[in-house]
Amino acid sequence: MHQTILYARVSTTDQTAEHQLSHAKNAGFEIDRVITDDGISGVAIPFRDRPEAKRLFDILRAGDVLVVRWVDRLGRNYDDVTTTIRAFMRKGVIIRTVINNFTFDGSTTDPVQKAVRDALIAFMAATAQAQAEATKEAQKAGILHAKADRTKYRGKKPSFDQTTFEKVQRLLELGSCSISSIARDCDLSRQTVLRIRDHPENAQKALNRWSANRPQIKAQKVL
Repeated sequence: MHQTILYARVSTTDQTAEHQLSHAKNAGFEIDRVITDDGISGVAIPFRDRPEAKRLFDILRAGDVLVVRWVDRLGRNYDDVTTTIRAFMRKGVIIRTVINNFTFDGSTTDPVQKAVRDALIAFMAATAQAQAEATKEAQKAGILHAKADRTKYRGKKPSFDQTTFEKVQRLLELGSCSISSIARDCDLSRQTVLRIRDHPENAQKALNRWSANRPQIKAQKVL
């Protein structure tokens, strides 16, 4: 019996796997299972190196369908996206996108259909990378502009406040709580908890920049 799996990659606080699942269902997809990578950059981390994504190569079988909101969920790098799609097609897995309802099926033997399919894969992968690069350049330009006025530049706003930051540190110090359980308890992503654990000084500095009274609290590194 074939299965349809939605792969959701969530890289920012304004994205959720639930939203991507709802979008897929509204488009008519019947999803059997959702695999999610939370707090994962499509630019920095290749598909096969993501904790949950790499499991799909073992889970999916010939005839199964892999659904993604768009190819940018697979990655933001041309080579990474094209390699991933072709690897799944070689396994007999069908890839479908919610946006534009594109289907990539490796079973086709007609040379014209194969040419059209491969050209579309290349175009969409290139578009995903181009969008990522354009966003990065726009962010860089915005930061440079803000740095020109030092009173405006504070960097990205933390997804946690001082109380939550201190709570995470206390739970980490206990040593009996997993990163995932701390993330759930504090309503944060695992990546955020890991950043607080590994770089508490940077987390505190970010809070200080966004605090109205700029408290100068020295963070203690949790070992």
